[in-house]
Amino acid sequence: MTSQSRLPRRPGRRSRRGFTLIEVLVALLVFSFGILGLAGFQALVTRNSVEASERGRAALMANELVAAMWTARSTTPSEADQVAWKARVEDPTVLGLPDGTGDIIPLDDDVGTVLIKITWTSVVRGGQTSTYITEFAFPPDTENEGS
Repeated sequence: MTSQSRLPRRPGRRSRRGFTLIEVLVALLVFSFGILGLAGFQALVTRNSVEASERGRAALMANELVAAMWTARSTTPSEADQVAWKARVEDPTVLGLPDGTGDIIPLDDDVGTVLIKITWTSVVRGGQTSTYITEFAFPPDTENEGS
């Protein structure tokens, strides 16, 4: 008596033909969310890059005025220097900012400190106003203190 063991039946070829329509649609949905996420991330990176560029230009403009003050050894630059500086801040074609304004605000202290304030309309914030403020004062003159 020979016994023949029965092997489990293999599934037919029909069940191994490929993906079903639902699996394809789910894969397409997951892929679409991934692409939308990448597009959103790219928009955020571009916005932050433009905003950093605006702030960088404002800092350069403030540093330009500080350099003029160092050269003049005074926290009140000449009228011609102030007018030229304000014109550059207001002109977005030459490193300036959109609707930019620059102000020098003297503080009431013994050192002669001034605030340099640059205001502009931010392109990436939907027309909101952005402001960059820096404070400048000459350090105490240490060469003449011991005499």
